[in-house]
Amino acid sequence: MLSLLSNSLLSAPAIDHYFSEISALFVPLPILAVVEAENAPILLTGVLLSLVVIYLASKIGAEISQYLNFPPVLGELVGGVIVGISALHTIVFADSGLPAADSGIMSVLQWIYQLTPTVASSVFASQSEVISVLAELGVIILLFEIGLESDLRQLKAVGVQAVVVACVGVAAPFAAGTIGLMTIFHVAAIPAIFAGAALTATSIGITSKVLSELGQLKSREGQIIVGAAVIDDVLGIIVLAVVASLAKTGEIDISKVIYLIVSATVFLIGSILLGGIFNQGFVLIVEKLKTRGNIMIPAFIFAFFMAFLGNAIHLEAILGAFAAGLVLDETDTRNELDELVKPVADLLVPIFFVTVGARADLGVLNPAVPANQSGLLIAVFLMAIAIVGKLITGWVVFGQTGINRLAIGVGMIPRGEVGLVFAGIGAASGAIDKPLEVAIIVMVIITTFLAPPFLRVAFNQVAVNESNQNNVSS
Repeated sequence: MLSLLSNSLLSAPAIDHYFSEISALFVPLPILAVVEAENAPILLTGVLLSLVVIYLASKIGAEISQYLNFPPVLGELVGGVIVGISALHTIVFADSGLPAADSGIMSVLQWIYQLTPTVASSVFASQSEVISVLAELGVIILLFEIGLESDLRQLKAVGVQAVVVACVGVAAPFAAGTIGLMTIFHVAAIPAIFAGAALTATSIGITSKVLSELGQLKSREGQIIVGAAVIDDVLGIIVLAVVASLAKTGEIDISKVIYLIVSATVFLIGSILLGGIFNQGFVLIVEKLKTRGNIMIPAFIFAFFMAFLGNAIHLEAILGAFAAGLVLDETDTRNELDELVKPVADLLVPIFFVTVGARADLGVLNPAVPANQSGLLIAVFLMAIAIVGKLITGWVVFGQTGINRLAIGVGMIPRGEVGLVFAGIGAASGAIDKPLEVAIIVMVIITTFLAPPFLRVAFNQVAVNESNQNNVSS
């Protein structure tokens, strides 16, 4: 979700400019401009080889995960870890702080083209940005597909519950984490607030993908989770603006917070309300077009335009894409569009999940490294808050009999790349020290990898209980 934001933040030298003007982070970095024209073929070679590795890791990991009866997305994440910074170093990103020489892809390019260190660094940075942008496109397509697969009527029906789940899922871990760090570990207020903010995130990309694979996306639980995760994302952006201002000036910019709240509300509600008007126009356009792509191209124009609007008003591109999917879900062409989008999603979405795994540095889990030791102790505390703080959200749902509360709580647990953004902002601004940064990263990694298998267990356990009850009653 915020992976491109994270990339631009961690690689930008002028971090202070971010805090003075948060919108600057939402302008994509130039990609090809940083390499000389004669080096463009080298960059293309590196990108193509990276995609080969990413697709191999994705497919092999997904197949093994499926064979072991785990969600395929977990295999894609693990595949990313194996080819990433934690193991093989094949897929490495420039914003990790490692030099080009530590990248397996760059080593191959060095062997083929005999690159100078300057050229290698330039190509490495550009290649990292290209893959990051492709990953961001992948999550945009994923949320567009999730919007298409969601039922707007069902989402409206659980809207109030989703809001309650989201608010509790943000407030509980934030308060517990911040207060706990200050009282138990004697962490200063601003670093504690940063860590508490990192606990509020929910990775809608990971959770929604698992729900889709389990066939639970349109269930009441699935709709509550997706709705709450979308609201979580909006609240996360607001929290991000607050802690960013706090880190720079020690004061909160109330005007920015109010702007984000109003713009997010107007954008999401307005998109849905105007959907009926757009649907009629979309169907007319599809009927008029006679060439290949008459359904998919207009749909993607709308999805990308909505994603652009989301970014342009300082929200999230994925929120716009999700809203576009919800709107088009109401059209007569929905079933056909669902099938047309799947191949595009199969091509781009794995890039997102593999890169999330590739960026996860499991080296921070090594207690033999002195710098990790104090961070790991704090990490245990943060993980407990991260899990319990989201798990309790299932028990605040009201007016829903027979609801799977455990599944709702588990579905809200994964932090994914969103949590890493908070860690990156805190580290780059100097607001958090190395042990606290390690603790946040450990929390993000553990919650991201625990959620997919436990979500399957939560749904399967309820299915088993219902089956046993039916057998007893019969």
